[in-house]
Amino acid sequence: MAILGAVSTRNGRLTAAQARRIAVAAQGFSEPRPGGPITRAHLRRLISRIQVLQLDSVSVAVRAHYAPVFSRLGPYDRDVLDRAAWGPTTMRAGKRAEEESDKSSGGPTTMRAGKRAEEESDKSSRGPTKGRLLVEYWAHEAALMAVDDWPLLRWRMREYRHGRWGKHIVQANPQLLDDVVAAVTELGPSTAGQIEAHLAAEPRRGKGPWWNRSDTKWVAEALFASGVLTTATRVGFARHYDLVERVLPAEVLARQVDDEEAVRELALRAATALGVATEADIRDYFRLSAKQIKPAIADLVAAGEIEPVGVDGWAAPAYLRAGRTVPRLDRGTALLCPFDPLIFFRPRVERIFHFHYRIEIYTPAAQRQYGYYVWPLLLDGHLVARVDLKADRAADTLRVVGAFGEPDVPRATVAAALAGELQSMARWLGLGDVTVSDRGDLAADLRRQCR
Repeated sequence: MAILGAVSTRNGRLTAAQARRIAVAAQGFSEPRPGGPITRAHLRRLISRIQVLQLDSVSVAVRAHYAPVFSRLGPYDRDVLDRAAWGPTTMRAGKRAEEESDKSSGGPTTMRAGKRAEEESDKSSRGPTKGRLLVEYWAHEAALMAVDDWPLLRWRMREYRHGRWGKHIVQANPQLLDDVVAAVTELGPSTAGQIEAHLAAEPRRGKGPWWNRSDTKWVAEALFASGVLTTATRVGFARHYDLVERVLPAEVLARQVDDEEAVRELALRAATALGVATEADIRDYFRLSAKQIKPAIADLVAAGEIEPVGVDGWAAPAYLRAGRTVPRLDRGTALLCPFDPLIFFRPRVERIFHFHYRIEIYTPAAQRQYGYYVWPLLLDGHLVARVDLKADRAADTLRVVGAFGEPDVPRATVAAALAGELQSMARWLGLGDVTVSDRGDLAADLRRQCR
C-alpha cells in the first residue's frame, strides 16, 4: 500500500511524478484489492470515487462498463454490477444468451437463448427497482452513474429536449413522441423494435406518411436524452426503455438542483476523481462546456475546494483537489480497457504518462498500429505496455492478438506482470487459458510467462 503524506509543493508547483501518482491514486489504483468477494458496498464506494462507468457496444473481450471494476477490485461476479444497474434477472438472462451466441454461429441454439432472455425480461416487474444503485445517462458519453446524481444532469436533459442527434427528425414528428410514450406506458419496458411493432400494428389514425422504423428509434433515443424515458434493463445489451418515473425513486426525481450549482458539483466531482487536472481535464469528465467550466472552477477555487497549482512539464495551469495527499511510492497495476476513466481523455494520458494511445476500432485492419481493441497495462503507476485482446469463448481462451512494450521498459518484468493480469482476467471471464500470438515485440516474453 502506498505511503501517503501531505502534498509538498515548490511555490505552488508539483513535479510530474507527483502529479502522476496523485492521478493514479485518485482513481483508486494505489490501494490493495479486496481479499474477499466483491459486494454491492464495494461497487458503491468505487462509483463514488470514479463517478462513471462508460458504456460501449463492443464486446470483443468484455463490455467496457465491467472492466473498470475488475481493474480496481479484481475478479468479481458481474451479476453484482448487473443487479445494481438493471435489476435482478434480465441482464443475467441476456448474458447467457450473449455467451451462447459467442459459442455458436447464430443457429437455433442462439435463437432459443435470445428468446429465453426476452421472456425473462418480460417477467420483470414495473415500477422503480428496489435498491437500484446505477442509472444510464449521457454523463461522460453514455455511462452508468449513481441514481442519486440524476438531478445534477437535468440541465442537460433540457438541452437535449429534442434529442442529442437527429433533432430534425424529432422536430418534424412531434406526434411520434407522444405515440412512443403512450406505447411504453402500455407495454412497460420495451426495446425500440417492440415499440415499432406496437405502433405498426395500430391503425395509422392520422399519423401520416412520416412514420417509419428508423424514426421510432430516433425518437426513443431523444426521449432517453431528455429524461422522459430511461433504461429499465438490458438484454444482450439491447436497451429496454421505460418511463423514468417507473424506474427511479420519486424522491430522486423530486429533488431540484440549480443549474449553476449542479455544474459546480459536477466540476468538483471531476476534480476529485482526477486528483490533479487542467481545466480541459475537468471539463471533459462530464463533457461540460467552456462557458460552464470557467465560472465553476472560479467558484471552487474561491470556496477552497480546489487549489491552483503548476505541474512541471504541463503547459496549462492545473488544479489540485484541496486536502489531496500524494503517494510517496508508485503503486497501481492493472489492465485498462479503452474507456477506463483513467485513460478516456487521450490528451491527459499523453501529458501524464507520455503514452500515445488511440483506439483503432474504426481504422482499417491493415492500417492498425497495435490492434482492434487494445488494453494498456498500468504497472506500478506507469503505462508500460499494451495488448490487443479477444475473448474466444468457442476455444475457451483469452487471445492476445498482439503484445507491445513501451520503449526502454524491462521486458521480462513487464511480461511477468502482464501475464498475471491476463490470467486473472481469463479466470474472471470463465476462460480456461491465455493464448499469445506472435505479433508484437513483447509477444515472445509474454508467451513464456503464460506457459
